[in-house]
Amino acid sequence: MTNQKPQLNRLLVLLVLVLISGIVYGQRSQEIPKTWDDAAIDSLELPLAVSEYSPVHARADFYYRIPARPIYKSYPVYAPGKEPAGYLDWLKTQDPGIAFDPSRLKTSEDWTRAGELAFDAPIFYDTDLPIVTTDDLANPAWYSETGTPVARDGTVPFVHYVIRKKGLIEVGQFSCGMCHTRVMVDGSVQKGAQGNFPSEVVSAFRFWKAEGTVPLPLLNRLLYGTPWLRPDPIDQLTSGELVAAHKAIPAGVIARQRSTLFTPTQIPDLIGLKDRKFLDRTGIAQQRNIGDLMRYAALNQGADDFANYRGFVPSVALNGRELPPSAFDRYSDEQLYALALYLYSLEPPPNPNRFDDAAIRGQQVFARENCAKCHTPPLYTNNMLTPAVGFRVPEEHLSKYDILPDIVGTDPELTMNTRRGTGYYKVPSLKGVWYRGPFEHMGSVATLEDWFDPRRLRDDYVPTGFVGYGVQTRAVKGHEFGLSLSADDKKALLAFLRTL
Repeated sequence: MTNQKPQLNRLLVLLVLVLISGIVYGQRSQEIPKTWDDAAIDSLELPLAVSEYSPVHARADFYYRIPARPIYKSYPVYAPGKEPAGYLDWLKTQDPGIAFDPSRLKTSEDWTRAGELAFDAPIFYDTDLPIVTTDDLANPAWYSETGTPVARDGTVPFVHYVIRKKGLIEVGQFSCGMCHTRVMVDGSVQKGAQGNFPSEVVSAFRFWKAEGTVPLPLLNRLLYGTPWLRPDPIDQLTSGELVAAHKAIPAGVIARQRSTLFTPTQIPDLIGLKDRKFLDRTGIAQQRNIGDLMRYAALNQGADDFANYRGFVPSVALNGRELPPSAFDRYSDEQLYALALYLYSLEPPPNPNRFDDAAIRGQQVFARENCAKCHTPPLYTNNMLTPAVGFRVPEEHLSKYDILPDIVGTDPELTMNTRRGTGYYKVPSLKGVWYRGPFEHMGSVATLEDWFDPRRLRDDYVPTGFVGYGVQTRAVKGHEFGLSLSADDKKALLAFLRTL
């Protein structure tokens, strides 16, 4: 009996040490997935609608020879007259500092907070790819000409100042937050929402200023070339026409790489992303785990430029030759993991819309019209893909992917004739529609009221969102559900949808 108590104490101490070491090890390792796992990359994306042009992505040995970009400490940008006194002079006295250091991240909360740094981290600076410059940000006319929103606190939350060299203030840009940050009606800032920075108008402003110095046809070929289209419409535009085509795309919509200027994409709301099975409007990437989100982020921040689309390689299209990995940079696996955790943590803004009698009646309309077949509660999406007009679903897709065979008739161009096109559109979630807009996969209508206006089906309709370069009128086709409801039923349905 006398020896049992010390032995018991030693056993308890040993158990505590094992538990502590396990916790510490878990905090250090975080079991960070390998982003560029060749097998996972090869199975991430759905085949393109023109399947023989489906991309063959770069191999892991190439990807991991690309240097990882450091994330420097950044500072807010203020609109003219809104910055603290002496702010820019003070910035010039600041020493460069690395903000993202994985060796200092011990808990999941640490990693999630660090993910916000990755979300706001620029890929380019105005000293190497100037879309927004320090002169722009100091010029009141730039805000009125581009329609750039300013937050209630006077900040321009889509870009940040960065000090990489003491005394030199640079504008960091092309971060995730540049597209996925929204200045709300009340002036508050919501990260992860469908952004409302007018990126295409701003780009057009800069391209126009830099006419003759930017190889715009080559740049647009890299971004939007569709190798199976002969002739490719993007190659038919002059530099001036390309600038005008960018300028025709409103805030909340963007001509992402692999889409086109003629069929841009609505910027997605990233809030609730963890519950999505497919990513992108065309459902081009599966989300089977957090590693898939990391891969998707890496691809969309430049790694898909190295893909081979049956002989068409975007990075070669720009430079005329294959450049070494050292000519580029990328996110590290640690940065991507932190970014994914941050995106998963995002919460919607407080909803001001009350679940009143009108909303209750709208919920009844929603149930009566069987809207839940596609927009299934509680996510208000069934997480499935619907085929576009003209796409023949391959037999093997029915067992491999979640396909709803119903065709809703929306314009098929984005998903049939671009390098993002899978032949499908993703069934979107209706959660958060009260703070989003414009709507439809190309952002063709500005409001929910416009979406339920049957006039949008007519060829003489003037879209209230994205219209299109050189287009005066066009029908916004598809999803005719709800268009024939009575005015009272529509009003009630909209009241319900705005509570989601």
